[in-house]
Amino acid sequence: MDNMTNKEYQKYAEKKVPKPTYFKNMIMAFIVGGTICTIGQIIRHILFKSGLDEKAVAGGTAIILVFLGAFLTGLGVYDKIGKVGGAGAAIPITGFSNAIVSPAMEYRTEGLIFGVAAKMFTIAGPVLVFGVSSSVLVGILYLLIKGR
Repeated sequence: MDNMTNKEYQKYAEKKVPKPTYFKNMIMAFIVGGTICTIGQIIRHILFKSGLDEKAVAGGTAIILVFLGAFLTGLGVYDKIGKVGGAGAAIPITGFSNAIVSPAMEYRTEGLIFGVAAKMFTIAGPVLVFGVSSSVLVGILYLLIKGR
């Protein structure tokens, strides 16, 4: 192996790299993401049945799903769900909750301020900044267009 050229090594490496299973990954993402969304619909239905209005149901469903994502992350269960479901676990709101809680848990040994608080938004921070920035821009454009 020491006498291999760069091209020979590339061919050797390509043979050793496992081939991705795209179809299986898509199916598992669909099943896991669908299950999370079904749980959200069940929560929504229960909240509607309890007599809440549309806004309260929407907020309550989001809060419960964020809590469940954070709770399951704390127990180490959501990481296992993420390994099986891939994007199906990352896309719903529970994935966002996981993205905030995971770094916070990882750096908790560094203390409350410099560990948990500082590292909590390392993954989700750019998403929040982009989301807030783009919503402000869309709001300004809407105001300019509707104002005429």
